[in-house]
Parts: sequence; structure tokens; C-alpha cells
Amino acid sequence: MTPNGSIRCSVRLAQRHKTLPSLQNSSAGTRRLFATSRVLQRSEGRLIGQQRIDCDVFGQHTSPRSISTKGLALQREPAFRFFKHPSSLSRKAISTKPLPSQRGPVFRFFYRFFAYTGGFILVSGSLVLAFFAYDASTYRADLSFTDIPVSVSALNPRRGGPKNLPIAEVLVDDDDSEEMQRLKDKPKLVILGSGWGSVALLKMLNPEDYHITVVSPVNYFLFTPMLPSATVGTLELRSLVEPVRRIVQRVRGHFLKAEAENVEFSERLLEVSQVNAQGEKRHFYLPYDKLVIGVGSTTNPHGVQGLEHCHFLKSIDDARLIRNKILQNLEHACLPTTSDEERRRLLSFVVSGGGPTGVEFAAELFDMLNEDLGRSFPKILRNEISVHVIQSRGHILNTYDEALSKYAEAHFAHDQVEVLTNSRVKEVQQDKIIFTQKDESGETVTKELPMGFCLWSTGVAQTEFCKRVGGKLDVQTNRHALETDTHLRLNGTPLGTVYAIGDCSTVQNNVADHLVHFLRTLTYEKGKDPETMQLTFKEWRDVAKRVKQRFPQASDHLRRLDKLFEQYDKDQSGTLDFGELHELLNQIDSKLTSLPATAQRAHQQGQYLGRKFNKLAQATPGMHANEMDYGDLDAAAYKAFEYHHLGSLAYIGNSAVFDINGLNFSGGLLAVYLWRSVYFAQSVSFRTRVLLAMDWSKRALFGRDLMNF
Repeated sequence: MTPNGSIRCSVRLAQRHKTLPSLQNSSAGTRRLFATSRVLQRSEGRLIGQQRIDCDVFGQHTSPRSISTKGLALQREPAFRFFKHPSSLSRKAISTKPLPSQRGPVFRFFYRFFAYTGGFILVSGSLVLAFFAYDASTYRADLSFTDIPVSVSALNPRRGGPKNLPIAEVLVDDDDSEEMQRLKDKPKLVILGSGWGSVALLKMLNPEDYHITVVSPVNYFLFTPMLPSATVGTLELRSLVEPVRRIVQRVRGHFLKAEAENVEFSERLLEVSQVNAQGEKRHFYLPYDKLVIGVGSTTNPHGVQGLEHCHFLKSIDDARLIRNKILQNLEHACLPTTSDEERRRLLSFVVSGGGPTGVEFAAELFDMLNEDLGRSFPKILRNEISVHVIQSRGHILNTYDEALSKYAEAHFAHDQVEVLTNSRVKEVQQDKIIFTQKDESGETVTKELPMGFCLWSTGVAQTEFCKRVGGKLDVQTNRHALETDTHLRLNGTPLGTVYAIGDCSTVQNNVADHLVHFLRTLTYEKGKDPETMQLTFKEWRDVAKRVKQRFPQASDHLRRLDKLFEQYDKDQSGTLDFGELHELLNQIDSKLTSLPATAQRAHQQGQYLGRKFNKLAQATPGMHANEMDYGDLDAAAYKAFEYHHLGSLAYIGNSAVFDINGLNFSGGLLAVYLWRSVYFAQSVSFRTRVLLAMDWSKRALFGRDLMNF
């Protein structure tokens, strides 16, 4: 309404209804007429238009756009009519009653609260009912067994091989289904081990390409990065394991809980041993077309005596023994017959090794002792507990960035976890550890440390099986791991038959030894001797390209080819002779380091082999048709393996450190949640993810379970 009584309304609409009320010159009346007129216009189906009329209905002044006093007709006709036919008009009169007032805020709050609560109860109840319905469907009342044909060769295998052992050419479950029957004549792929590399390989393989058999002494996959958390009750042991048979089912494979003993490379037979129901060890052969060795490694003793008094952390059984030993020491320390000196010894926990495993175990142990011990045990125990980390290098986490190592040491110092750097263990006795340490002057001092528990975590070493395999091959000279080429084929074995992945292997970086191979094509084209050939810069680029293809890890050291050419062209002749090129490649060899013995390295190698085997299976029919069943088929079908380091992370006690491709950061609980998220995402199945989330929630609500069994 304007100061002179202007209103916005639909006068023609009101005139047709003959219901225009008398209005006083008030803003309330104007708003009432405006609101009701809008309702009437919308009730006719659509809003056509709106005429603005300035008038003083009961005033004495009337503007040129005023309303006629006789018929309330407009002086100026609107541009278009609101309705097509008067007969379609509503007979509803315009009401001048005030609109109903809105409810108060208290009423709206309780209305929404009960509405949301009711909706939540309804949805939750539906989910619970749906779960019980699903649970009821999982029970079976009918008998699940049927008549299944089993081959006679599976029940009574023939004997053969160098030791005249049974040869398992057919397995008892080869005829379980039509899908498995179709795989009986496929190439036999035997996988040793159920670790990171083997599981990654199984997940990448196409189900229809190979007859797959997994051989492992344990029937589960273990999520090793979270193993320190299971030693103190932060996580339950079952949350870190996944049944291997469930993973093998995806590729319609077979699983044998057995242990590999030896390999007959010439006859392609794997010797396997298994303990029967009577406790007797039985041996048999398992034939293969392709064999993948992924048996892992053992802890490196470094020649130290007395390791029978130490605990290791490589398997789920080790975690269980550690947990029982820690709680046993705590219970013994509570006894009234335990002296003060004996109590301090029982509560002295020593970790030998400052790598990620040792550091994370020390952090988890301190968290348990600091957060949960006072709830259930006498408080004097907390005052006498001591945790020590013995590290042979100058810093713990020495493979990480130095700033992160110093941060971890400072964090341990704040938590009163003693870090003994530049120290080496000489001997482990039942009640103490004898070690040497360099003082500030550089002199070596021998010290003793009382201990009630010791964890030995100092690198990896070969298993007995790998030692036997390496001993049969003259080219295997590495005492710590089996050597493979860049296609992960075991050196010394027929091409394309035996592969090795994970901690048990190392990729051989001998670029200079393949110099003649790199020059072979050039010398063949020019008819020259490789040792007398002079390489121009263009030819050097061709050689560098072949080096990158054969040794992808050398790519980072072959970026500036012009600089390398200029540096090693010592006679300034504009060419590289055989000696100069050999020296250049030797320099690259010295810069190449062994791949880390980590889970991500084994995982990448397993994925690589899975993709390669799929390519080989697709290319095999064409190769057979063209009689290409010899030579380097791996190199023809797929590229060489290239490792990509995704970073390192470690838990250091209510804090975590990250070293990711040059990006280094650390922090408190936010970093811990990020650390958990990374491993949560890497978990092998939805089942283990659910269990991990439940265990972390249980720790927050009820604390850790301080029970040994």
C-alpha cells in the first residue's frame, strides 16, 4: 500500500465475482485483499497476470489510474484477460478473515523431534527385520550332499619322479562342478604361500585360464601391517585373517594345506609334505606348468646367541604368544611373593630392532600399559614398567625421512620409552640382554639390560625351502633371497616356468652384465664386434631405450642422456666405446638398490604376475598357431616389472608419521585416524573391514581385553 492508499490487486477478478469488500484505508485490509486475490487467481489453474492499480478507495483524491465509483471498472484495459470464459470462474468468495497464525517454536521442535524419531525407529526396525529374514535364509534344513564323480587317479595317484612319490595329477575336487571340470586340461598354475603376493595374484587372475592350486602351511591370509595391534588386544586376532579358501573360490581353484619341500625343475614337479591324521609326514609330487614361489621369509638372527629367549612377530601364532607372555608377566608382578627387583625385571620390555615393526610394537605396548593397566592392575605396576628399543643405526625408522625419525624419537622420549641407538645385541639370556653401544667419544661400551620380555625384529632371512631351491641353481649366489630377472622369473630355471615374488626374492639389477645383449641388434645391423663398436649419441639413445625396457628401475637414472654421454665420453671423440659404456652402466648399477621387503612390494608383484598371466593365456592360442612356443614369451607378451613406492607410514603411540613420495608429515590423533583409514581401505575383504571397525569401537568403549588364553 502506498501513502495515498495504493493497492496491488486483481480488480477485474473481484468485479466478476461481485464480492469486492469495502476496505478501510489501512495496510491490514490491503494485505488481506491482496493475499485473497492471489489465492483466487491460483485457484483457477494458473496465474495469468497482475494489474497494478494505484487508488484511494475511500479517499477524496483519485489518480488517473483510479477505479470507477460506479462499476469499479478500470479506466485502462489490461493487456490480456485473466480467464478465457467467465463460466470457468470459481464461486468462492474472498474472505477478509485473518490467515491462521503459525505454530510456536516449541510445538515445531517437538513435532520434528517425534517425526524424525519415528522415522528412525521405523527404518531401524525394518533393517533389523530384514537382517533376521536374511539370517533365517542362511540355514539349511535339507541335506546338501549329492553324488559326485571322483577320478580314480585322484584317489590312487600313480608314482613317479626321482623319489618315486605319488604324483597328484588329478585332485579330489576336480569334478565338483562343470566349471571345475572344464579347467582340468588348462595349464597347471601352482602358487606357494598365502601372503600378500599370492593373494594379489589370485585376485587378478581370470577364472577360466588356469588350473590353480595354492599350497600353504596355513589356510588364511594374514594382514601383517596391523599385527602389532593384535599383540596387546587393540585388535582381535580374527580381525586380521581371511580364509584362503574363500579367496581361491573366486578362480575355482584348489587349496592344499601342506608345505613345499623341494622342486624338480627338469620334470616340473613340486615336492610337498603333509601331516596326516596319525601325525605322520607324507610326501607327494604336485606337477606344474607355472610355479610361483611366494613363501615369505624368516627373521634374521644376525648370529646372535640365545634367541630362544626372544619372541618374533611374523605370524598370528607369534602374536598370540606375545600377548600371553605380556599378561603373564603382569600377573606374576602382582603376586605378594615377587620381590621388587624381580618385579622390575618382569616389567622391563625390550624391543630389538628400530624398524617399523619394532617401533609400532613398542608404541602399541606403551599405549596398553599407559591406558588400560591402571584400570585392572595395581598402580605400582605402572610406575615400575619400562620399555626399551635397541637400534643398531643412528636413528629409529632409518629408512624414513630424518625429520620423521627425530619426531618419533622425541615422541618416545616424551612417553618415557628409552631408545638406545648405535647399539648391537651380543647375547640374549633368560633374564637379561647383553649389548654394546658407542658412547659420545666413539668408544664401544658393553652394557646389560634386565628384561622380562624381548621382541626380536631385525630384518629378514631365507626360509629353508628357499635355501634348498637356491642350492640347486648355480646362478643363485645371493644368501638372503632368491634372485629373479625383471620379469620376476627365477634365475637359472627354464624361461616362463618358475617365478618368485615377495620377501623371498630380489630383483637382480645387473645392467652392465647385459651390455652385449643391448648392443646385439646394432652390431648385427652393422656387422661389427660389440667390443670394438663406437656408439654415436643417436645409437646411445637406442641403447638407453632398451635398458629402460629391460630394467624399468633404471629409468630415473637415464633421464639426461646428453649429460651422461658427455660425462663418459672421456676422449671427447663424440662416441662411446665399449669400455666407456660399460663404466656408465656399472655406475647405474651402483645406484640401483634392492626393493624393500614390504607388503606393498609383494602386492605389486602379485598384481603384475596376474596381469601377465592373463596376457599370456590370451596370446597362447595365437602363439601355438604360429609355432611360437619357445623363446622369451614373457617379454613378448608383457613389459618388465616396475616397482612404484607409494610411501611409508608408522604408528608411534597416539600419533603417526607418513613418508609419501617426498611428502613428510606427522601428527597426533588426526594422523592416527588417517593411518587407520589407509589400512582399513587396504584390508582384503568387507568382512575384515567390519571386524576392524568393531574392534576400534570396542577399544574406545570398553578398553582392551587383558586376558590370556
